[in-house]
Amino acid sequence: MKSYLQNILQNALDKISPEPVKPDIIIEKPRTPEHGDAATNLAMTLAGTLRMPPRKIAEQLIENLDYDASKIKAVEIAGPGFINFRYADNWLFDQLGEVIKLGSDYGKTTGNSGKKMQVEFVSANPTGPLTVGHGRNAVLGDTIARLLEWTGADVDREYYFNNAGRQMRVLGESVRARYLQLLGEDAELPEGGYEGAYIADIAQKLIDENGDKLKNTQPDNPQFKQAAEEAIFEDIRNTLDRMNIRMDQFFNENTLYEDKSIDSVVQRLRDKGLAYDKDGATWFKTTEFGKEKDTVLIKSTGEPTYRLPDIAYHISKLERGYDLCIDIFGADHIATYPDVVSALKALGYDSSKIDVQVYQFVTIVKDGQPFKMSTRKANFVTLDELMNEVGPDVTRFFFLMRTPGTHLEFDIAEAKEAGEKNPVFYLQYAHARIHSIMVKASEEYNMEQTPDLSLLTHESEIALIKQVFQFPDAIALASQHREPHRLITYMNEVAGHFHKFYHDCRIMGEDAPIARARIALLQATRTTLANGLRILGISAPEKM
Repeated sequence: MKSYLQNILQNALDKISPEPVKPDIIIEKPRTPEHGDAATNLAMTLAGTLRMPPRKIAEQLIENLDYDASKIKAVEIAGPGFINFRYADNWLFDQLGEVIKLGSDYGKTTGNSGKKMQVEFVSANPTGPLTVGHGRNAVLGDTIARLLEWTGADVDREYYFNNAGRQMRVLGESVRARYLQLLGEDAELPEGGYEGAYIADIAQKLIDENGDKLKNTQPDNPQFKQAAEEAIFEDIRNTLDRMNIRMDQFFNENTLYEDKSIDSVVQRLRDKGLAYDKDGATWFKTTEFGKEKDTVLIKSTGEPTYRLPDIAYHISKLERGYDLCIDIFGADHIATYPDVVSALKALGYDSSKIDVQVYQFVTIVKDGQPFKMSTRKANFVTLDELMNEVGPDVTRFFFLMRTPGTHLEFDIAEAKEAGEKNPVFYLQYAHARIHSIMVKASEEYNMEQTPDLSLLTHESEIALIKQVFQFPDAIALASQHREPHRLITYMNEVAGHFHKFYHDCRIMGEDAPIARARIALLQATRTTLANGLRILGISAPEKM
């Protein structure tokens, strides 16, 4: 319908404008039903171009509108020049039938069809289990990928990690120290070593498999680091799987050193006069891009800062042919990722293909106080511990229900509370309740007969139908803005309309024709809720 309205408005504009004008015609749902089903501010946006009062433009547009009365029953002018449209009842009923036919595909659109996209998220190095700090990143990235897929994009989910460098060396040495301690040897953790109990678990497994054969090996024996990396990555994969997240590919930062991509970036920046040596370090001339100071690319110790491999990594992404690369970053990256974008642009790449989404961090709260659920794995709360407390569905939902740019307080008490007060249970309960009603109705009524949807005339029925129809737009907007919470807001509205409909419109005990029509509406509503929950990565239970 949105496309249809845009087309007829453009055709009307072509008739009244002395010169070709191709504006961005915005169609929105009015805030109140009294203003119709769709509205546009086109007349106001054209006032300067056509040099006429907006209401006069609106009048001329309506006079020249050629619309199908089977789709639109009324067009009105409101306020300073808004044009409001009211949908024809028969069109509503026809479209409701289409929703039911589409079933699990309802909501899919083609706005990103033919586009190859990549979403890079999680990207935690294999030095420990995934923590709550990684959780918001993981769930945001996965849900944004799902939204993009529902708008037609071909999406790759990628996990970027570094299994080399100081962190991993210290990890290996930490495992070796715990290994020796478990054998009764006198050994100390390295400076800045990893103290979590998971390190002892890895060391114990090495003893189970090798006994004391590794006792006299060198401190840098790669077997310790390799055992830690394998065990931790297995733990990470299991946690992601538990959260209903799958990765399409893993990218090892070390390959950028092995294939000389890092050296190539430095040389290319030098060739453009954007990299230079000073005080034993290599610098990136970021003052050329508006920063107050230049930025170190390679420290005087010879160790690159993370910006350098990040530049090389993003070059790899773009050279793999992606139309869009989305990075999910925490707020600690907000001042640094622009350097990567500046380097890409300076090196001739289309930096508009890099989309950085920054989210704020998470605080776990219980009874109004910061909550530490376990110290078994050092000074952090793991995602698995959080899921043990509240379950994977609630964990995903709570990470998604606020705009990514706001700080999130994850309230354990609220998350654990069963019933309609819990926001995720509110949606799941609506889905389960509809399923229960439909099961009972199928026992009382012959559902093989085609329902007469024109019997749906109650205002609560019409309101629910119109709310269901907003689903594709809700997905498209959440995808466009990379804000999954928009979809949650929409689904809460669907559930609210359903509860009002169910309160106002009886099903069981009604005459068969009206009951069948209402059951069809329930089927479309259940489809909408189930598909929305699937996009959010959350289960749609049939019983609660």
